[in-house]
Amino acid sequence: MKRILPFLRRTKLHHLLVWALVFFGWYYFRYQDYAPGLGWWINLLKVADLALMIYVTNYLLIPRLLYKKKYVLFTGVFIVFVFSFSLLKMYLEERIMRRNNFFNIWGGDLKGRIYDNVIPHFLLVSTGAAFKLLMDYARSQKRLGEVFKEKSEAELNFLKSQINPHLLFNSLNAIYFLIDKQNVAARQSLLQFSDLLRYQLYDCNADRIEIEKEVTYLQDYIKLQRIRKDQSYEIQMNIGPEVSGFQITPLLLIPFVENAFKHISHHHDRRNYVQVDLSRDNGVLHFRVENSRERQQGSGSGGGIGLNNVKRRLALLYPEKHELKIRDNDATFTVSLTLNLS
Repeated sequence: MKRILPFLRRTKLHHLLVWALVFFGWYYFRYQDYAPGLGWWINLLKVADLALMIYVTNYLLIPRLLYKKKYVLFTGVFIVFVFSFSLLKMYLEERIMRRNNFFNIWGGDLKGRIYDNVIPHFLLVSTGAAFKLLMDYARSQKRLGEVFKEKSEAELNFLKSQINPHLLFNSLNAIYFLIDKQNVAARQSLLQFSDLLRYQLYDCNADRIEIEKEVTYLQDYIKLQRIRKDQSYEIQMNIGPEVSGFQITPLLLIPFVENAFKHISHHHDRRNYVQVDLSRDNGVLHFRVENSRERQQGSGSGGGIGLNNVKRRLALLYPEKHELKIRDNDATFTVSLTLNLS
């Protein structure tokens, strides 16, 4: 049973099983209402019509209208949609039974037709929508619980490894004044390192942070890396002018940049480079990091624990709102990330 249930969920076979039960149950109680041989077709039409209305409502109308707070539009479309498919079902029933009563729908037993066809459809489709809303709510609560748990564990690990920040910055200030004033590069590097630590210790406590601060953090990190590398390494960072005025999760991008410098190549006859590109287009953030690499015998991917952790954070914090592509070959390692900021 433990193996069967996950298999059914992955293949969506449980949907087919549920509708099969609905069909046979419906047929068992109603087949005598129709002429011999027509019960199968009429009940198949009813089940297919109901399933189509429920799936369109749950996977199209609710995500694209209701969840985007377009309540009036959702209500109007929902009413027109269910009513139209109720009419379509009645029309097809009349054709299957070879009757022409459908065109007299506004005459005769109008109340009976609405009571037997339209109202049950609204009730059944609304029940399916309510089930969808409950399942989505349960999943969101579970995801929030996972985020809270991971955040608590991260904070605990951070506290365990944290040294006194006041002592740290006082020590850095003391070192700064010990450096000869003529050594501008060393002083500037120490200031950049101090800014990196200040960002990690103080600014990253919030769930969201301005993209400008995250970009400054990346730029300071890359400047320090330039100092460590000689002229044989090409390091470029391109930031689009539209990358401003919004917030993201702090320290979300830096693991990809760190990974690029960690696994950069050391060729003597070819380019050694790291390129970082950051842009925004129509509410979508595009982030790309590429580095040259050399695959040594027995070495694995250029990724590691850091990339695995950021994948997990993306899944928890940006569910269904991100796309991460990683390309790893003998010459380059490329990470492309898109975030839907809406």
